[in-house]
Amino acid sequence: MVVGIVCSIFTEYVSCTGCLYMDTLNPQVKAVEYAVRGPIVLKAGEIEKYLEEGGTKPFSEVIKANIGDAHAMGQQPITFLRQVVALCTFPELMDSPSFPEDAKWRALRILQGCGGHSLGSYSASPGVECIRKDIAAYIEQRDEGVPSDWENIYLTTGASDGIMTILRLLVSGKDSSRTGVMIPIPQYPLYSAAISEMDAVQVNYYLDEENCWALDINELYRAYQAAKLHCQPRVICIINPGNPTGQVQSKKCIEEVLHFAYEENLFVMSDEVYQDNVYTPDCQFHSFKKVLYEMGPEYFNSVELASFHSTSKGYTGECGFRGGYMEVINMDPEVKAQLVKLLSVRLCPPLAGQAAMDVIVNPPQPDEHSYKQFHQEKSSVLGALADKAKLTEQILNAVPGIKCNPVQGAMYAFPRIFIPPKAVEEAKALGMQPDMFYCLRLLEETGICVVPGSGFGQKDGTHHFRMTILPSIEKLKVLLGKVRDFHISFLKEYSALE
Repeated sequence: MVVGIVCSIFTEYVSCTGCLYMDTLNPQVKAVEYAVRGPIVLKAGEIEKYLEEGGTKPFSEVIKANIGDAHAMGQQPITFLRQVVALCTFPELMDSPSFPEDAKWRALRILQGCGGHSLGSYSASPGVECIRKDIAAYIEQRDEGVPSDWENIYLTTGASDGIMTILRLLVSGKDSSRTGVMIPIPQYPLYSAAISEMDAVQVNYYLDEENCWALDINELYRAYQAAKLHCQPRVICIINPGNPTGQVQSKKCIEEVLHFAYEENLFVMSDEVYQDNVYTPDCQFHSFKKVLYEMGPEYFNSVELASFHSTSKGYTGECGFRGGYMEVINMDPEVKAQLVKLLSVRLCPPLAGQAAMDVIVNPPQPDEHSYKQFHQEKSSVLGALADKAKLTEQILNAVPGIKCNPVQGAMYAFPRIFIPPKAVEEAKALGMQPDMFYCLRLLEETGICVVPGSGFGQKDGTHHFRMTILPSIEKLKVLLGKVRDFHISFLKEYSALE
């Protein structure tokens, strides 16, 4: 009894005198929002637990279409990548006849670049040297001979780590001199979250939904000129192929963006993690670096550019390895030294993620033993994604009150949904965005978890949701059928109240 009283008093004392509570929390942390793991996902987790404990709902499972987590949605690993990483992790397997020789020599080469020939060692802060060299060779091949210097390559803990690092270098100033960061709307919430955390200024430029989410150069100039009145725009971020919008930038559009950046002296951040995910036959991925090179030395030798890639997307979907890289060109040498210093603070990216990244940029070649299986697995993943992109667009566009642009690339659809005025009023009465209200109703009634468009940004008066196309074709058909039936029922319910 006494122990209980003492514990109670101690707990009360600690809670009253603690230094960290909401009033003293860093206000930039409170400002951070991240929709893809936000409130609706927490609700989905509660429902999942309720079902596991024997609760009943009008559905038997929660289908999480909120995040681009390929393996969680059932995609199988690429065999060769896992073989190389397994050999790096447990070199004793080198003696096993179950592993092909082309996987073994890659693993040996990676291990020779590691301290103590072990993935358990730290690497140099920019990453293992031979992996950086492999990435540079991959970029040169991808960009058809455009030179790449391996010393401009930095391994990262996923692309997000590189994006955050570059933004830390760029953000400075106070009041009207604060750094403005131009981001596309709709955007991937990493950008808005990072801008909030760093107390920079978010400068929105709106993608053209009526033109398949294209980037209109006039909109860039509008956003830039408006922002100059209250901040100093210093960086423009591009996501190509787009997340959440799924568009693939044309070469002409990229040229216009780079010319704009050249004119206004902006740092270009090119998020290219979906470069392997292009599905529409008349679309093609163009790297910002290659287009910059083709614009001539006046541009190529002056525009500052950081481009990002990752193990998490593409055809591998290896999110959990947290592997990625960035290539940085035309950075001032003194600033580059500061970048290396900043990278040194976090020691190095995970070595297993670096090994996985190496396999992506150095896959089996046609004359190697593993090529046939690797090519079949890669083609199967990308072919299935192309089929699912088309299926998603077709089914959603057949639903009254839903309009979905073609999913040209990446892993998501971002359909526009009509929400009746009565539903908008009810959402506002509950203190939530209309598309959040819609998505919560969808989750509660069908078990489908998607993310409200308001979490990514959208034009006033429009409503959307983002869903991934990663579920198996059978599960995707179920998901889309449930969305169709729910939407029709939702329209009937609220239109009847008009």
